[in-house]
Amino acid sequence: MTVLFWILGILAVPTLIFVLWLAWVFLKELFHPSPDDDAEAAEAARAAEKLGLLPAERQNTDFAAPLPAEWTAALTAVRGDDWRPAADLLAAIGRDWERRSALAYLLADRAAEEDGWLLAWEAERRDDPDAAVVRARSTVILAWKLRGAKTAQYTTREQAEGFHRTLVSAREEIARAAALNPDDPTPHVAEIWVALGLGYPNAEMDKLWAEISARAPHHYEAHFSALQYWCAKWRGSERLAFEFAERAAADAPLGSLLTALPLIAHFEHDGSEDTAADNTPEMLARVEAALQDAAAADPSHPRLPELRHLLAFYLHLQDRNEAALEQFKLVDGHVNALPWRYRGDMAGHYCRVRNTVVQAVREAAPAPA
Repeated sequence: MTVLFWILGILAVPTLIFVLWLAWVFLKELFHPSPDDDAEAAEAARAAEKLGLLPAERQNTDFAAPLPAEWTAALTAVRGDDWRPAADLLAAIGRDWERRSALAYLLADRAAEEDGWLLAWEAERRDDPDAAVVRARSTVILAWKLRGAKTAQYTTREQAEGFHRTLVSAREEIARAAALNPDDPTPHVAEIWVALGLGYPNAEMDKLWAEISARAPHHYEAHFSALQYWCAKWRGSERLAFEFAERAAADAPLGSLLTALPLIAHFEHDGSEDTAADNTPEMLARVEAALQDAAAADPSHPRLPELRHLLAFYLHLQDRNEAALEQFKLVDGHVNALPWRYRGDMAGHYCRVRNTVVQAVREAAPAPA
């Protein structure tokens, strides 16, 4: 029997060597593109450059689009501990809830890193609702920074405890901001991320959503945030996410950009390895509706670039590369948006897809006479 095992072992060696060779070839192809692949990628990158599109190293990974000049000035001022330009700007925005929530988030993100300027603002204007909403949002953002971006299994006990403790304290800040400006949906939008982190039951989330809907029924950031809550990866399911997204898109007026929601729901739940799921009649109709929504939107809508990034991606997956390229031209230079945001190499992923689109358009163009 021992001799038999010895003979079988010898016979198995060539098979093992062949299997290892196949694995080596596969890994080499996967991680080391062939010279032809490198040449095609370089040619596509040059073609993109000729169109005025930027390489990966020149893509801004902080924002989805350039900020208005006055927003940049206000953010620069708070870095120098001058809060007054930010206060003046929030006051001027007034009841434009989309812009108010967007700017409040940017200021809050800065305050979560260093809040000396916000403390000075609060000390001089004790019951200023603008300072209060920035404080509420910054506390929520701080909680998520304490948690970290990794999944729960890679989050330490200390991170989890700090996350929970800070979210609980954020509820007091949110309640104060809401009381100081009862018409403002922004504090309630911030609470969605508390609901997600603390695990509000669905019924409690419904109550929170009723507060937001009463103030701003078609608020983009509110809908985007709520959709995250209803996704399967957090507190909902694929069915609940799509029901929420489709209902919101159907009820919203053109220009609200809420047609992005079914595309986001699809992106969050699509685990397929090919593009068949992106080319169903439902997805074709969703992309078409989103194109009409983008065309009708205020060009200065702070969330319009986010929809354009999604459109560029899905138009490409549907082999509508000329239309995809038009969207890429409108957003190029800033890439912090879905679908690129979930990748570690955000700019690289964006440029690879964009350059593929450029090359496809070139190849489809008729040869010169």
